[in-house]
Amino acid sequence: MQRYLFSRLAQSLLILIGLLIIVFFMVRVTGDPASLMMSREASPESIAAFRHKMGFDRPLIVQFWDFLTHVVVGDFGNSLHFKTPALPLLLERLPATVELATIGLIMAMLIAIPLGLIGGFNPGSSIDSIGRGLALLGQSIPNFWLALILILFFAVKLRWFPSFGRDEFKSVILPAFVIGLPTMGQLVRMTRSAVLEIRGEDFVRTAHSKGLEPRVIYIKHVLRNVAVMLVSVIGVQYSYMLGGSIYIEAVFAWPGMGQLTEQAIGWRDFTLVQAIAVFGSVVVLAINLLTDVAYALIDPRIRYGD
Repeated sequence: MQRYLFSRLAQSLLILIGLLIIVFFMVRVTGDPASLMMSREASPESIAAFRHKMGFDRPLIVQFWDFLTHVVVGDFGNSLHFKTPALPLLLERLPATVELATIGLIMAMLIAIPLGLIGGFNPGSSIDSIGRGLALLGQSIPNFWLALILILFFAVKLRWFPSFGRDEFKSVILPAFVIGLPTMGQLVRMTRSAVLEIRGEDFVRTAHSKGLEPRVIYIKHVLRNVAVMLVSVIGVQYSYMLGGSIYIEAVFAWPGMGQLTEQAIGWRDFTLVQAIAVFGSVVVLAINLLTDVAYALIDPRIRYGD
């Protein structure tokens, strides 16, 4: 187990270094940062002065080293729009995004996993047809289009839920459902496929031949192995939900990191966009690392080296 953890930590560190390199250089290949950050009416002299003030006239390797040494200690620079350090702005918006993604994931799991289990144990049944239909819808409907439809029907016409903001618990229902629907479709499909596959394994047939009760077989053999397969899927999908909520937060005016990203791009806040990219990458990387550890705890077969 120790060797497995060390290997995953080393891989995560290498990925993090690669992410820092990509973020630093990708935001610069779009053009001169000073020209992008200044208004279109700014004079060449003002742009040159701003470039010197921000250090963009230094060699790229020097800029990258300065960027790296500051990021290591949590210094992402000051936001050009808010005139304050970027990290507190991110931490202020992070709980809203985590809340949205977590509730969306919980909704997806509560609906998708039972449908997938029933569909896997009873293929061809009416519940199985509902589950497969939900999986198809979840993976084919554009979430921004669905968000507008739900707002029109449930918020404007029926007035059951607020159409924007984060004022009460009901405010999270619509955006959480929208952001969780693709995950819902993925989980239904994966759960159903896992049950069908495991039911045909030799150890399940052996358990039946030994006369074990079906309930014991399903809980001890089938469900346990399904859980192993679902852990990695859930971890990856949660990462996607945290990082892919820009459009949903914009549509519902949800005050999270997605909305902040949209605003930072519109404000040409180069420093804040860079900070969001790095911080979001670190969060997703940490979730993936925790997912790998959980996978190892559940399935002893992958604890190589013990």
